[in-house]
Amino acid sequence: MTRPAPAHRIALIAFPGIRAFDVSVITEVWGTDRTDRGAPAFELRRVAVGPEPVPMRGGLALTPDRTLAWLPRAELILVPGLDDHSTPAPEPVLAALRSAHARGTTIAALCGGAFTLAQAGLLDGRRALTHWALTDLLKARHPQVLVERDALFVEDGNLWTAAGTAAGIDLCLHLVRATHGAEAAATVARSMVTAPFRTGTQAQFIEHPTPHADRAADALAEVRAFALAHLDEPLTVAALAARAGMSPRSFARHFAAATGTTPLRWLVDHRIATAQKLLERTDLPMPEVARRSGFGSEVTMRQHFTSRLATSPRAYRTSFTDQPSSPQRH
Repeated sequence: MTRPAPAHRIALIAFPGIRAFDVSVITEVWGTDRTDRGAPAFELRRVAVGPEPVPMRGGLALTPDRTLAWLPRAELILVPGLDDHSTPAPEPVLAALRSAHARGTTIAALCGGAFTLAQAGLLDGRRALTHWALTDLLKARHPQVLVERDALFVEDGNLWTAAGTAAGIDLCLHLVRATHGAEAAATVARSMVTAPFRTGTQAQFIEHPTPHADRAADALAEVRAFALAHLDEPLTVAALAARAGMSPRSFARHFAAATGTTPLRWLVDHRIATAQKLLERTDLPMPEVARRSGFGSEVTMRQHFTSRLATSPRAYRTSFTDQPSSPQRH
């Protein structure tokens, strides 16, 4: 009988002033047992300086179940955002974050949690994100940080930062996907009734179509549904634009306004996601995985994997060889 894999150990850093929303997102993603649906096992711990309840806005409080001494056991550390971005983190928390980063532990900050990482000096000279409305404030307070604007989440030196609110969900699902695979992330997303992924390179906010643009929005929705159903075919942006009844330039403009990304990047992202699932679930040969996911050739698929995921399809499959495989050769 195969022994179950050990639970992935996650630490939620808690101190007065953290946002209840971010705490809830972290708890929903990693604190809910979904192993009966095939999701990995997680061990989420609420870590603070001491055992006292941590106050949050609205009369809420978070009760820690571990102190900072537990952090060396964590494989991932999550830093919630702040209700007031002038809130200083306790020095023991900042010191613990510095030590964790020195050990090579992955640290991810949601929304204004970037201010906490910046206070610790971890973001100096590194790319980072926060909510678009706080970008100038982060730049002013921490001029050594390379603050970006138009993305949902970004990684630099094993430090992840995310834009506001919903982007925290995107980052959390991305971290599940990166460690446990696309299928695990999709299982968590389905349970949360949210989209399985938005890529980190999408814009922080998306222009919503005005009433007179509803016809264009409907056409784009139909084109996206068609593309998802035909990813294994040699789709081109020009062909998709023609299907929407638009010129390529107009199509690209409306597409970016509706999705926050370009048609080509959207296609590649979904093809990578399809390839990931095939590599996780099946033992199909690489050329067939490339064909079914729409890359056409193994070489092209490998180039996109290397560019987007910093790994090869073969290495990605190897990381999931301990999971059951169900060949699909029809």
